[in-house]
Amino acid sequence: MSTQVLNSGSVVERLKRTRAVMSQNGIHALLVPSADPHLSEYLPAYWQGRQWLSGFYGSVGTLIVTPTFAGVWADSRYWEQAGKELSGSTIELVKLLPGQPGPLEWLAEQTPEGATVSVDGAVLALASARTLESRLKERGATLRTDIDLLGLVWQDRPTLPVQPVYEHLPPQATVSRVDKLQQLRETLKQRKADAHFIATLDDIAWLFNLRGSDVSFNPVFVSFALIEEARATLFVDLHKVSAELRGTLAREGIELCDYTGINAALASLPATTRLLVDPVRVTCGLIGHLKPEVKLVEGLNPTTLSKSQKSLDDAVHIRQAMEQDGAALCEFFAWLETAFGRERITELTIDEQLTAARARRPGFVSLSFNTIAAFNANGAMPHYHATEQEHAVIEGDGLLLIDSGGQYLGGTTDITRMVPVGTPTDEQKRDCTRVLKGVIALSRARFPKGILSPLLDSIARAPIWAENVDYGHGTGHGVGYFLNVHEGPQVIAYQAAPAPHTAMQPGMITSIEPGTYRPGRWGVRIENLVLNREAGDSEFGVFLKFETLTLCPIDTRCLEPSLLTREEVEWLDGYHAQVLERLSPLLAGAALEWLQVRTAPVAIKR
Repeated sequence: MSTQVLNSGSVVERLKRTRAVMSQNGIHALLVPSADPHLSEYLPAYWQGRQWLSGFYGSVGTLIVTPTFAGVWADSRYWEQAGKELSGSTIELVKLLPGQPGPLEWLAEQTPEGATVSVDGAVLALASARTLESRLKERGATLRTDIDLLGLVWQDRPTLPVQPVYEHLPPQATVSRVDKLQQLRETLKQRKADAHFIATLDDIAWLFNLRGSDVSFNPVFVSFALIEEARATLFVDLHKVSAELRGTLAREGIELCDYTGINAALASLPATTRLLVDPVRVTCGLIGHLKPEVKLVEGLNPTTLSKSQKSLDDAVHIRQAMEQDGAALCEFFAWLETAFGRERITELTIDEQLTAARARRPGFVSLSFNTIAAFNANGAMPHYHATEQEHAVIEGDGLLLIDSGGQYLGGTTDITRMVPVGTPTDEQKRDCTRVLKGVIALSRARFPKGILSPLLDSIARAPIWAENVDYGHGTGHGVGYFLNVHEGPQVIAYQAAPAPHTAMQPGMITSIEPGTYRPGRWGVRIENLVLNREAGDSEFGVFLKFETLTLCPIDTRCLEPSLLTREEVEWLDGYHAQVLERLSPLLAGAALEWLQVRTAPVAIKR
């Protein structure tokens, strides 16, 4: 994703033009979410309207513009970044805090009676539209979703992406799309639905065993899918699909239609149709094309749950991808330690060298997100990204946080490690040790199958809370299988609602990534990916445990070992023994020597 920072003058001018168009159309307030018609987390440039209008380039945030106010709502991950990027723009940073009104609540409270709020219905979730419309109606205000005001002022808007679509093939694709479609149709019967409309790109890519590169770092392609009893239709720019692939899909009963044909297809569904949709994952603009008589069967997309539960065969390929990724990391860290003090290293150098190390590994396709290489104070911004204009030189003393990941044909990786630069302070070591204790606590946990994932959060936070410390982001997110690095339905975060669909099931892959952030000083985060596995059953039911998938040493030079319990040291030594055993065959020379040194048992002086 672009991290370009617009100068404040251009933002001020864009706001002026936007307000003029709002006035011409009788609009009091404009809502600009970070969204596209697929409600994606990461957006193609064509739909990065909030970034374009506000100048704030964080991946998550909501902009509201009125005649006298403009504000961006952002959570704690983005406060420091937003504060810098919004400076001088006349746009306020509104910090999302517990108990404070979010953007929809703010609109419901602040919109005057008789006024109109506008948002492009093509990018507003059906559930959100219902909530906002209801709240506005209580105040005598109106919601308008039939106009794209931003499109009227965004004159140099980028074009839609046109990257080719390709197959995710065996052996890494372990279940055929024919079998996946059959399973989905069985679910439709159980739900008494005639058809299913899918707008989410990772669900579509998983279902059809297809991949693309329309969205940076996410191997997905811009598309919609409509699944009926007798046919499956994929709506995609036909120029992206080769004649050979078209033929393959046709032989398997999959029809292709142009991406722009989805509105007409929805409008043509019979009035008697019972259509399964996820109201949180489809937009009100798309659903608005249906005949009023069409019955919506609402619930989680079945594919969301299916793709989250990786099979035993998937797990084999994922472990292999983790080994390749771990080997790349060892080669990189071996280089880094040698380079310190010998050459000029910046945060950008870290990104370049780590990307090159991954690219040499079999099965590598791309990064899974923008590498975060953050030295000292920059590490206090959880989603910091170095740019040519703003980056740090790695020198002196302190902590270097590196959060990175790769897309491999056999899996998606996401890992964060702390690197000591010079001599870390005692306080920095205590922060690193405390965060590691959180990682270990949750990694060792056993819990009932089906437990709602947000309830696990306090296990990781307990060692951190014990010192009156906390962090603003979630502890864990789901991870795809050569798909998005963020996926659901599970999420380990006490801020998330413990809804039934967040239940932990075997085969789910989740991150464990507690942190500590001291603004203006440093940040600490340690992250592994884990796999849900059955741990046995008893008269109390089936229990699950985590298998740690990530393979890379945790640098003990950042730690104060005396703060670790005997059980925690045993876990760390056991983890390092596994890392050494599995990565050694893939390494040689300096990288192997580095691995051997960094996996040595922890020495404790008590």
